Amino acid sequence: QVQLVQSGGGLVQPGGSLRLSCAASGFTTGDYAMGWFRQAPGKEREGVSCISSSGGNTRYADSVKGRFTISRDNAKNTVYLQMNTLSSEDTAVYYCAASRSYSLSPNLMRYWGQGTQVTVSS
Repeated sequence: QVQLVQSGGGLVQPGGSLRLSCAASGFTTGDYAMGWFRQAPGKEREGVSCISSSGGNTRYADSVKGRFTISRDNAKNTVYLQMNTLSSEDTAVYYCAASRSYSLSPNLMRYWGQGTQVTVSS
């Protein structure tokens, strides 16, 4: 059974940091690119960052460049998203996803995590 189980998230003050984790099981994670996406109320789901199957390539949305860092540990079948200098505009439900394609397009993702809320507020 394919599962992407997310952890992390929560409430943080502006300027703060959070780390999201996504533990995968039920498929060969080393064969898949992984990505993080987010969806704010009333908005479409958007790609935040993705990482290639080997971890050698990463891509970021312009809105998070320099603040977020994606990484993966294939030995642990886990992908991470370190989020720094958070602002209220980062408030959203965050999802991890797996795809055969190295892409920030939600439409190309095959498996999805359950989502986790990130709220940036004072």
